[in-house]
Amino acid sequence: MKKALVTGGSGGIGSAVCRMLSENNYMVYINYYSSEKKAQQLADDIKGIAVKFDVSDRNDINNAIKSIGHIDLLVNNSGISEINTFDSVSPETADRILNINLKGTLNCSRAVLPDMIRNKSGVIINISSMWGECGASCEVDYSASKAGVIGFTKALAKEVAPSGIRVNCISPGFILTDMNRNFSDEDLKLIKEDIPLGIFGTPENVADSVIFLASEKASFITGQILGVNGGMVI
Repeated sequence: MKKALVTGGSGGIGSAVCRMLSENNYMVYINYYSSEKKAQQLADDIKGIAVKFDVSDRNDINNAIKSIGHIDLLVNNSGISEINTFDSVSPETADRILNINLKGTLNCSRAVLPDMIRNKSGVIINISSMWGECGASCEVDYSASKAGVIGFTKALAKEVAPSGIRVNCISPGFILTDMNRNFSDEDLKLIKEDIPLGIFGTPENVADSVIFLASEKASFITGQILGVNGGMVI
């Protein structure tokens, strides 16, 4: 049975990815940092394993990876955001956004790569955002961090392709998760009008894309950005 590690695995998108990977015969390791109850419940549901570590702490990650052993698939999904004007975001919050969203992706990838390179096999899937492609007012730090994830995906894909490792990125649009449920009905109506397909995305839409990119059907795909956004960014 293949092993998959999903960072931020207890959240809306993360939990959908974990469930779908389990349905596709992966042993799933569910990373969390503060949501222990959610992660453990999910682990019980899918017969996976909850693993606590801070994606911004390289020592914490390395210790966790040692305990897991060989990993076939890494899904870098951890992410945080803050909606505020650029000059109103505190330096501490800005650092935390970059440390989790961008450096966390680099840290976890760096931790699993030596084993993948030795085995000349492995898949890394990074979860970015449409704002990493086109930028968002009042989410400048978030947009910058997610743009960095896209650049990292392309560069790492080139570097590790000779070792048989594929690296791709999913760029979700407006996905109905807890992160977005604070919007008013009026705001949601306006956002939906900007989506050409006229519907919101679901965590399962993103999870389906992970399953595809992790599968042999995507064996000739690497370094690519897959937009799951209903046509909002083209």
